[in-house]
Amino acid sequence: MMRQASPAAQQELDAWLLWPALALLLFGLVMVYSASIATAEGSRFTGFQSAYFLIRHGVFLAIGLILGAMAFQIPLRIWQQASPWLFVASFLLLLVVLVPHLGRSVNGAQRWLPLGPVSLQPSELTKLFVVLYAADYTTRKLADMDSFRRGFVPMAVVMLLVGGLLLKEPDFGAFVVIVCIAVGILFLGGINARLFSALVLVLLVGFVILIWVSPYRRERIFGFMDPWQDSYGRGYQLSHALIAFGRGEWLGVGLGASVEKLFYLPEAHTDFLLAVIAEELGFLGVATVIGLFAIIVQRSFVIGRQALTLDRLYAGLVAQGIGIWIGVQAFINMGVNMGLLPTKGLTLPLMSFGGSGIVANCVALAILARVDYENRLLMRGGPV
Repeated sequence: MMRQASPAAQQELDAWLLWPALALLLFGLVMVYSASIATAEGSRFTGFQSAYFLIRHGVFLAIGLILGAMAFQIPLRIWQQASPWLFVASFLLLLVVLVPHLGRSVNGAQRWLPLGPVSLQPSELTKLFVVLYAADYTTRKLADMDSFRRGFVPMAVVMLLVGGLLLKEPDFGAFVVIVCIAVGILFLGGINARLFSALVLVLLVGFVILIWVSPYRRERIFGFMDPWQDSYGRGYQLSHALIAFGRGEWLGVGLGASVEKLFYLPEAHTDFLLAVIAEELGFLGVATVIGLFAIIVQRSFVIGRQALTLDRLYAGLVAQGIGIWIGVQAFINMGVNMGLLPTKGLTLPLMSFGGSGIVANCVALAILARVDYENRLLMRGGPV
């Protein structure tokens, strides 16, 4: 039976987790509006309405917060029981999105399922469900973590199947994030050190092969290494992102005053939102965003460690898995924007425009808050 969180207990939730998360969500709402005004006003698709993306992002954010509040009421044991079925559901959605005339293709990538006025991106939900499933798998297979056949192979097969579907879309960025989540949770769950080392080596070789056999991925790598060599071709996005960072300097050119968002920088309100932040708010704005993400990741590992000390292995791995997810995706997005990593189609968690991503992030943070809440109940001697 579900146990409702009392007002007193809710006041004891980790403020260092909730306030930075809320700050990023609201800051993202402001920056999405700022980055998307020109695109919205110049597009027939949006009806030439400047607030088109602001309104949609606000609706997605409200839905995410409502679903997050609902998810917080569900005990972790229920999430654990449901995790295999949720993972199967996400796998089926990844299959459905590849079916001709069912999945929607944008810029050559078939990643979305049209649902009336909105679209569902299954890969975003898959990230959350992989966290829940990998934590449940590790908890069930704890005694077999030293075994290659019983501990490693089943998870590897499952990840290969999911990875194959993601690469078929293609969504290489989501594939990298999901692999990092699964590997990170296996590592935290105590997988054999030799198996883990072999796994990392195999993954590195696999990534190199995947990049080499794909012409468009090779082009992105070469464009990343020297974007100015072909600044109007393969290096176009990165060169304009770097120009945005250069214009921002220490304090930025002012909120709303970005030039790069005026049809120079593609995907300014999604993948390259950080570049707009850098141009308008400068080093100070970027450092603030990085600091807020660092606090959330740090708190997720602290909450996870508290759960582990209370013998709550599943809850602890879920909390730390969410930290890995948010940390890895934020790191990749920031690295791409700054020219430290090759260009990938990954949004900035909690901030970039995108309904499925925002909803999945809000639900994940609600589950993390639930882990913290149950930790506090147990430390006070109460039932979960």
